[in-house]
Amino acid sequence: MKFQKRLLRAEPNFQILTKLWQVNWLYVILICALAVVGYVALYSAGGGTSRPFAGPQSIRFCFGVVMMLGIALMSPAILVRMAWPLYIFSLILLVAVLRMGHVGKGAERWLMLGGMQVQPSELAKIALVLMLAAWFHKISYRSMGNPLLLVPPALMVLAPVALVLKEPNLGTAVIIGTVGASMFFGAGMRLWQIALLILPVPMLAKVAYSHLHDYQKARVTTFLHPESDPLGAGYNIIQSKIALGSGGMWGQGYLHGTQGQLNFLPEKQTDFIFTMIAEEWGYVGGITVIGMLLLLVFGGMLIAMRSRNQFGRLLGLGISMNFFLYCAVNLSMVMGAIPVGGVPLPLISYGGSAMLMVMFGFGLLMSAWVHRNATFGETTPGEED
Repeated sequence: MKFQKRLLRAEPNFQILTKLWQVNWLYVILICALAVVGYVALYSAGGGTSRPFAGPQSIRFCFGVVMMLGIALMSPAILVRMAWPLYIFSLILLVAVLRMGHVGKGAERWLMLGGMQVQPSELAKIALVLMLAAWFHKISYRSMGNPLLLVPPALMVLAPVALVLKEPNLGTAVIIGTVGASMFFGAGMRLWQIALLILPVPMLAKVAYSHLHDYQKARVTTFLHPESDPLGAGYNIIQSKIALGSGGMWGQGYLHGTQGQLNFLPEKQTDFIFTMIAEEWGYVGGITVIGMLLLLVFGGMLIAMRSRNQFGRLLGLGISMNFFLYCAVNLSMVMGAIPVGGVPLPLISYGGSAMLMVMFGFGLLMSAWVHRNATFGETTPGEED
């Protein structure tokens, strides 16, 4: 009898160990490998020292790994209950940014909380994914044909988009809107509904451009004609292209990149970290990093497809799409394919809020994998709520 009581008391520990064993450790190893790439790049950006970038970033990553594994152990039911409070909290922080935020580089994007600089828009992206996954999990496929049921989640997307645009932060606002749209599609939104949403986009784009700040319009002009102001607005992208080209096939060698080490390359620890990698490690190094990033995206999509519940599928889709857009925008930006928008490269660029929120997202993804066979509150296709 005493043995049975001891066994019952120990059962929760066994459950924790079982869930930890079920974590996709290959995926975790890939995340850690990219973090190592980030450490090596930030060590070079710091001039061959762990200060001021590589050391603090590695500490944040270690904390992020612990947070990721802790979230991976949470059941989907707990995450669903967390969705509303976390979403509301993220909106409150976004409103607070507009009233008392820290201004940097022409935008008001940061809050000082407990002596630490926080970017609420990073939390808003993850909170929105969690909120939409919880919302659409309760709606059957047939109900998605009712436009009225799509109004509340549409407002959930528009609220953070509007607040982030107000900062202003156009790049992050576009990412939030695109992630939300992808989750609508993944939840079963009809093609005719998608067409109705796309039709007004060209007109809205023209209106949006007219409301851009002067520095944002300058970015668009610089993107089209970077040589028009080589020492001003066009300086960043010109130096980025020079660094990318000078790397060649095999690179100039670690800690020997001319543009990076001689400080011609701006924001080399954040926005243009990939340019520094390509300059020092060449085409081969750049393609290797892109391949690792794509493996994380495809792995996340695979986790989404393997989930037996709608919540896990949408959670995997939203987190993977957010990570993909992060990477696509940053890489396109430094290569001159799109205007510079101040979006970092996840797991590699220096930044506390971005690193912790990316790891928070991966924690949700791991939870979807660990609990992929759960069938809580499931609605079947064609079933009415």
